[in-house]
Parts: sequence; C-alpha cells; structure tokens
Amino acid sequence: MKIRSYQGKTPQLGQKVFVDPSAVVLGDVTIGDDSSIWPLVVVRGDMHQIRIGARSSIQDGSVLHITHAGPFNPDGFALLIGDDVTVGHQAMLHGCSIGNRILIGMGSMVMDGAVIEDEVVLGAGSLVPPGKTLHSGYLYVGRPAKQVRPLTEKELAFFTYSAGNYVRLKDQHLQESWAQD
Repeated sequence: MKIRSYQGKTPQLGQKVFVDPSAVVLGDVTIGDDSSIWPLVVVRGDMHQIRIGARSSIQDGSVLHITHAGPFNPDGFALLIGDDVTVGHQAMLHGCSIGNRILIGMGSMVMDGAVIEDEVVLGAGSLVPPGKTLHSGYLYVGRPAKQVRPLTEKELAFFTYSAGNYVRLKDQHLQESWAQD
C-alpha cells in the first residue's frame, strides 16, 4: 500500500479498510471502518484534512484533494465525505463537503466549498461549481449540475445497498490479499 506520512501527519485507517496497492493515500487523512479505496485513487491530504466516513467507496481513478489556506481563501477547505457514500470511477472531489448516503456518478467533479447534503444522486459527468449546495433528496445532473427531480423510494434504498455491496467486495479483496501474504 502507498500510505504515506507528510509533514508529520500519517493517514489513519479504521477497521477493515481496503486500500488497493496502486492507490496513494497521504497526509492528514482519516478513513472510516469498512471503507474502500480502489485502484489508482489519489487521496492527498497534504495541505488540509480529508475525512472519509464508514462504508464509503472511492472508485478507480478518482482524485480527492483539498483547498489550501492562503491569501485568496484564508481558511481553505477540507474534504469531508460522510458514511455510505459511493464515489464513481474517475470522480474529482476538491475541498468540498459530501453528506451521508450519496452516489456521485462516474467522471463527476465537485469543486471548492461546494456542499452536497445527505441522500443525493449526482449524475455521471456532472460538475458542481465552487460554493454551490445540492439539497437533500434530489437527483442532480449537468455541467453545471442542476436539480432534476426528487429521488424515488427505490433510489433512496439504493444508497445503503450500494454501500453494502462494496463492503462485501472489499472484504473479498482483503481475504484474498491475506491469503497471499
């Protein structure tokens, strides 16, 4: 695994976390229990903190970074991701806040200071501009992301299904890697 300290900060992994050997996790990063970091993901907490909740899955090729504090942004923005979040392949999350029970579609970008409240689906390829808030219970799509409609009961149930599915898959990966050691 490429778990690296930076400036005296070492990533903290909860219980039964899977980090693919090709991923890079560095700096002030905390990953909650039963979460997974898949191939070629970069989680770079080098100038601010990154917090990932429990049962969250960061898919292949995604980039997670922060906004540093400086003259144009005195406090910077941490990257905060809640519980039961599925982040699709090649998403970019930069200095934003992601609530609980969220699906972020493949290739989406969520920018500095944006907030995605609980129980939101962000469609593939969408862009959430800096400072925008996506409100709970809706599907958002587009560049920039626009609210399309309320989520159905079936879609709301999908959040915990997806999180549970990735917990089972990462457990299988952990079991195979232990068997090879």
